[in-house]
Amino acid sequence: MSLSIGIVGLPNVGKSTLFNALTKKSVPAENYPFCTIDPSVGIVPVPDLRVDKLADFSKSAKRIPAVIEFVDIAGLVAGASKGEGLGNKFLTNIKEVDAIAHMVRTFEDNSVIHIANKVDPMQDVGVINLELVLADFETVSKRLASLVRDLKKGDKEAILEESILKRIEKVLEAGRMADEAMLSSEEKFKIKSLNLLTLKPMLYVLNVSEANENKEVNLPGFSVKVDPVFEKGFDDLIKKSYELLGLETFFTTGEDETRAWTIKKNSTAPEAGRAIHNDFKEKFIRAEVINWQDLLDAGSYANARAKGLVRIEGKEYIVKDGDVIEFLI
Repeated sequence: MSLSIGIVGLPNVGKSTLFNALTKKSVPAENYPFCTIDPSVGIVPVPDLRVDKLADFSKSAKRIPAVIEFVDIAGLVAGASKGEGLGNKFLTNIKEVDAIAHMVRTFEDNSVIHIANKVDPMQDVGVINLELVLADFETVSKRLASLVRDLKKGDKEAILEESILKRIEKVLEAGRMADEAMLSSEEKFKIKSLNLLTLKPMLYVLNVSEANENKEVNLPGFSVKVDPVFEKGFDDLIKKSYELLGLETFFTTGEDETRAWTIKKNSTAPEAGRAIHNDFKEKFIRAEVINWQDLLDAGSYANARAKGLVRIEGKEYIVKDGDVIEFLI
């Protein structure tokens, strides 16, 4: 499983530069708006010392980390929801990712063009978020219109969907993100096919000058989590993005390889097994499970078993981050 996170923001705020640093791929990062037209995609390993420690423990020939996919999406501008600045194309690119890393420029530098000719982080955040809201409002309005025929027939599913969409519409009309509608997981699943932009998990990333490193950046009224990113902070950003996608890791380890497997949080053992092969879900019998640190502390599987640290788990077991698992089918 490799879910994707799209890097978005106004043109020329450092998205492609960040993408290059994260992926070590060479994509244009020039000093002008709309340098990026088509999204670049990079597969990035998730930093995890547990892979190396388990590989050393097992004397593994190969070590394979979990990965996350970053997508460098061209800059949005005011009016994007109406097609400004290739807006429709860019908004479609955002629909295709699973989460959003919203990059915000906070530094002053006359040599680096700002599309609004002034640096105002809060205004920039507002511009991007409003375009996402407007795009979602159009999507919701179209879907409500398409439900009219089924509603006249008294279709229960249509009535339920309309009630959900009306709540979202009210929030969007107020200029707020759809996630403020406080939908249940069941309600989100009901409208999943709409792929609303403002329901996607979002992480805000501040592009600050090196002079501000280790200093607090004050953005009045900014109530969301922000992360200044420097070279040494890229690992943290990758990890936070992995968490933002609701992912966690279990391991398999042996002489051939130690591998980190990516699963959604709260996956059952059979669901986790599917990350390796579909047969591990369909033909699941049981799993031998031990926490990675317990295994290392025990010194060997034999010692771990003797101490009762290796557990036999069934189909209902919820896999925990850091489990080392051997599936039996």
